Amino acid sequence: MASLVSPTATALRFRHSTPNLIWSISRRNFAIKCNALFNHNLLTYNSIHLELEQSLSQFQHLAADLPEVEKWGLLVLAGVSWIYLTARPGVLVGAIDAYISAPLQAGVDALSGRRSLKRTDFLVGDRLGEGSFGIVYSGVVVPKNGIVDENLRSKSRRNRIDESFKDKVILKKVKIGVKGAVECGEFEEWFNYRLSRAAPETCAEFLGSFVADKTNTLFTKGEKWLVWKYEGDLDLGDYMKDRNFPLNLEALMFGRVLQGVESMERNALIIKQVMRQIITSLMKIHNTGIVHRDVKPSNLVVTKKGQIKLIDFGAATDLRIGKNYAPDRGLLDPDYCPPELYVMPEETPIPPPEPIAALLSPILWQLNSPDLFDMYSAGIVLLQMATPGLRTAAGLKNFNNELKGVGYDLNRWREKTRMRADLSILDLDSGRGWDLATKLVSERGVGVFKRGRLSAAAALRHPYFLLGADQAAAALSKFNFINQ
Repeated sequence: MASLVSPTATALRFRHSTPNLIWSISRRNFAIKCNALFNHNLLTYNSIHLELEQSLSQFQHLAADLPEVEKWGLLVLAGVSWIYLTARPGVLVGAIDAYISAPLQAGVDALSGRRSLKRTDFLVGDRLGEGSFGIVYSGVVVPKNGIVDENLRSKSRRNRIDESFKDKVILKKVKIGVKGAVECGEFEEWFNYRLSRAAPETCAEFLGSFVADKTNTLFTKGEKWLVWKYEGDLDLGDYMKDRNFPLNLEALMFGRVLQGVESMERNALIIKQVMRQIITSLMKIHNTGIVHRDVKPSNLVVTKKGQIKLIDFGAATDLRIGKNYAPDRGLLDPDYCPPELYVMPEETPIPPPEPIAALLSPILWQLNSPDLFDMYSAGIVLLQMATPGLRTAAGLKNFNNELKGVGYDLNRWREKTRMRADLSILDLDSGRGWDLATKLVSERGVGVFKRGRLSAAAALRHPYFLLGADQAAAALSKFNFINQ
C-alpha cells in the first residue's frame, strides 16, 4: 500500500508536541497515563492534522506562483485524486490504518499485555463446536497474580470454573497437522485486529492470541489459540433450530414481547430486525474492502444485548490489498455460496505487492463488485429465517438444487417448486420481503451498470427496510415499558 503519510516523522512530531504525556509514563499510575498516551482517536487525529497542515501549506506556496489555468488544472486534479483515494474500498483510509492505526494498536496492546497472552491466563471450559481448521471452547480469564491448581484445568473439573471466575471468553484452537489450518488462523487473527480498528461493532471483541507452551490432554506445544471476549452462548443457527423461532429472539431484539401485534407480523418484525443488523454489518466491513465469504447462521453470534455479530473470518479476504485472496481458491459453504463460486472472476490475476494493489483496488472493486458475494449468502439466510422448510439441511439442499435448475431465478423457482414452502412472512406488506429476497438470491450481473444483485447499502434502501417498522416497534415497546 502506498504510504500517504510518514509514520516515523509523524510520531516524532507528535512526541515533541506532547512532552507531558511522554514524561507521565514513568509515574506510578502507568496504566491510566498509557491509555491517554496511546488513545487511538487522539493520536490519529493529531497525526492527520499535522500532515494535512504541512501538505496544505506546501500546496498553497506552489500554487501561488502558477498561472490561473494551471491553478484550475491543479485544483481539478486534486479533486479527482481525493475522490479516487476515498472511493470504496478506501485507499486513503487504508493507508492511515496500515501506517498509523495498526502500529499504534500494536504499541498499546504490547504495553497492556494483550500481545503477550499465555496459556496460564485462561481456564478452558466446554467444547462448543468444531470446524475444518479449529475447535472452539468456552473459558474464563484467570485473575492477575492468581494461582490455579493444574487439576482445575482437567476436564473433570472444568465445569466448576464459572463459580470462581467472572470474565468469560471464547477460545479457538487452531488445528495442527491440517493443511491450511495454520495459515487460516493467521488470517483470522489479522482480520480480527483489522476490524477491531475499522468496524469494531460488527464482530466479537478480539482479545488476542497465545501459543501453547506445553503438551497435555488439551494443549499441544506450539499450537495457536485465538481469544475473544464472551458475547453469547448461541449463534443464529442455534436459535433457528428451535421450533419457537423467531419468537425466541423477540425479547433480545426488542427488549420485551411486542404488544398489540399479531403473531405473523411479530415474526416478520423480528426477522426484519435481524436482517437489518446483518446487512448493516456487511455494509461496514465491505466499506473497508473486506468480504467475509462465509456468511451463514452459524457464523452470526447473537449477543446478550440482542446484537448480531459476524464471527469466523478465516475465509475472509481484504481486496484492498489482496489479503487472503487467490484467484483459483474458494473457501466456502456450498449451501450459501452464490452461483459465481468465486469472490472475483477466475481470470483475475494474482494480487501485486500491497502498495500497488491498494492503488488499483477502487478500479477492481468497481468493475467486479466482490461485496455482492456476501449479499447472496445474506439472502439465503433471509429465506431460511422466513421459510421453516428451508431451516433443515435437507430442505436447504433441495431448495438449492431446484434453484440451480431455474437459473437462480427465485420467481421461476416459486412457480415450479415441488416444495411446500410457506412464504407468507415474505408476502406481508405487499411482498416487500419477497422482492428483497429476489434481489439478493440472484445472479450477480455483469459490468458496471448491469447489477443483478443488491449491495448492502442498496439493500438497506429497499422498501422492506425503508419504513422502519421493526425500529418503530422496538421504540414503541420501550415506550410502553417505561410507562408501565
